[in-house]
Amino acid sequence: MSPLFLVLGVVALFVVGAVFLYNGLVTLKNRTEEAWSDIDVQLKRRYDLIPNLVNTVKGYAAHESGVFEKVTEARTKAMQAGTVEEQAASENMLSGALKSLFAVAEAYPDLKANTNFLELQRELSDTENKIQASRRFYNSMVLALNTKIETVPTNIIANLFNFSKRQFFELEEEAAKQPVKVEF
Repeated sequence: MSPLFLVLGVVALFVVGAVFLYNGLVTLKNRTEEAWSDIDVQLKRRYDLIPNLVNTVKGYAAHESGVFEKVTEARTKAMQAGTVEEQAASENMLSGALKSLFAVAEAYPDLKANTNFLELQRELSDTENKIQASRRFYNSMVLALNTKIETVPTNIIANLFNFSKRQFFELEEEAAKQPVKVEF
């Protein structure tokens, strides 16, 4: 076997290995983006439910306008968040505002028995569960991608093709880490 074939064989192995590493990084990057999209879909569903919930509670507790304004403001900020960090911070605010809204609803027995309100509660609870699952999936994809970017030999390919680490979707406040309680 000539040295030329040996060198070509080694180079071919490196190229094939680099292609596999690159494709693995692309796959993880795309899965991470898909996971973020799942979070975004669930958050949009949540944002769509909130005005209906606020309007239902308003019908029973019109004098609680400060709570309604806080929920509306928090929803608007959450919808305008750009980065993962901004989204997490705005979700903390929105969770707190929703807890205040449900505390107001506690004082109105007729509201708690309202079919529309109960259905909105159920849908919001279901959405909260889906948001938690989406966050877990996103964070697991971020962990896998970040680990690949930092470990040898994939880090060489990652640096060569400008793959960058992603931020975890973390909630700051301990209370916001709990799902919004929507049961009475």
